[in-house]
Amino acid sequence: MTGMPIDADRPVRLLIVDDHPVVRDGLRGMFAAAPGFEVAGEAADGAEALVLAEALRPDVVLMDLRMPRMDGVTAIRAMAERGLTARVLVLTTYDTDGDVLPAVRAGATGYLLKDAAREELFHAVRSAARGASVISPTVAAKLLGQVRAPAPEVLSARELEVLQLVAGGATNRDAAARLFISEATVKTHLLHVYAKLEVKDRASAVAAGYELGLLVPGGGRPR
Repeated sequence: MTGMPIDADRPVRLLIVDDHPVVRDGLRGMFAAAPGFEVAGEAADGAEALVLAEALRPDVVLMDLRMPRMDGVTAIRAMAERGLTARVLVLTTYDTDGDVLPAVRAGATGYLLKDAAREELFHAVRSAARGASVISPTVAAKLLGQVRAPAPEVLSARELEVLQLVAGGATNRDAAARLFISEATVKTHLLHVYAKLEVKDRASAVAAGYELGLLVPGGGRPR
């Protein structure tokens, strides 16, 4: 799911989606008490989330996965199909193969588990709002664990460098500064990465990188 990064001078507007009222209350209180965030609304399932995302136009949607009426993956896919620009950050207790990849492939910007520390969650939401992909180390390890054999070097050295920076949360501007190249060149490398990995966006590229063994949790390349 794509969209323009938000203005850094205004709060990140959030839509919290979870079928458990206690969880929604806890998240609302946490973000309401922290500077730089505004809770725009709450939804109890994917269907309600879709309606509110269209009406409220939040910057980031914190999306649970397993909910009644409409699950999170279906809601993420529907938001992408309707052209909604909110970044979707999955926040769930589930890290199974059948949960992680469908969510990322549906258009989620990132994937965190509910045992994430408060500051990790704040950082993830800010990063998602900037357009960066965020994947929990635990989830990254899960993706890496799916690898059965070393993957071929399908990416060039520079394409892999760009993918590594994106996996670490870098924006195109950050990557350009780190590699001493233009943002346009970074975008070109990313387009090549998408084509070679057969994905459509940054989060899917990062997920595929872990899945293929091109990336390892914590940064760096597989030995």
